[in-house]
Amino acid sequence: MADLQGRITLITGATDGIGRATADALARMGAQLVLVGRSAEKGARVVDEIRAASGNPHIDFLRADLSLMAQVRGLAAEFKARYDRLHVLINNAGAVFSTRQVTREGNEMTLALNHLSYFLLTHLLLDTIKSSGTAERRARIVNVSSGAHGLVRAIDFDNLQREKRYSGFTAYSASKLMNIMFTYELARRLAAENAPVTANVLHPGLVGTRFNMNNGPVMRLLTTVLRPLSRTPEKGAATTIHLASSPEVETVSGRYFVDSHVSGSSRASLDQAAWAQLWSVSEALTGIDVPQNG
Repeated sequence: MADLQGRITLITGATDGIGRATADALARMGAQLVLVGRSAEKGARVVDEIRAASGNPHIDFLRADLSLMAQVRGLAAEFKARYDRLHVLINNAGAVFSTRQVTREGNEMTLALNHLSYFLLTHLLLDTIKSSGTAERRARIVNVSSGAHGLVRAIDFDNLQREKRYSGFTAYSASKLMNIMFTYELARRLAAENAPVTANVLHPGLVGTRFNMNNGPVMRLLTTVLRPLSRTPEKGAATTIHLASSPEVETVSGRYFVDSHVSGSSRASLDQAAWAQLWSVSEALTGIDVPQNG
């Protein structure tokens, strides 16, 4: 296993499924972990469990509902108040919603949680990440996407909020395409300024977790039926762990990984004009350039 002693690592969606399995593994490698989840009670329990199992006392928890940009901002501010470095950021939190939901900030839920949270949290922590990397040991950004991104031919910028028509799986697949486009454009920008940071994106495979269990009896039944064909969370987390820790990818950036190897992503994901448009739209939707009170 890689030696991650002293490597501060933030993982979203870290109290269950792939995120939890990732946290378990990185804790055993000695990383100083900051776990993010929605439930303070569950977070405290998971912290205790990981500390006990790994013998690593450096496990922290921050609570945030990442579908709300105000809470993403609060998370970033709280992290910066506690830590002055961030060596690895793992954007892992995500979900699929069978019916259209809108957050109280006015964003469609899938877009907000699966893409805008990645974009905004990364942006808010990027200066800290850049200052934590060196030419010899770069900081890393790891984004969890899905092979489902290939089911969408293009981003429908005229229907980002899914007001015209809604399909839960199409919205999910589009958000996973956004994860890849965001990663590619981020990597391009980091390389252009010679920043000591890599950014990569991955497909974890079909994993047997509580994912999709929020969507009523039909979808819960489908998830249960597919579970015997699914990977364990530990196997599903393997590529995330590889990208967060392996010396083999020290200088690799802007790539899509499947089973811990570079793979090809869809034709739609390679549209550089769409990368730029998505970046611009995401800036507007997250209000990055708008001064925040306090």
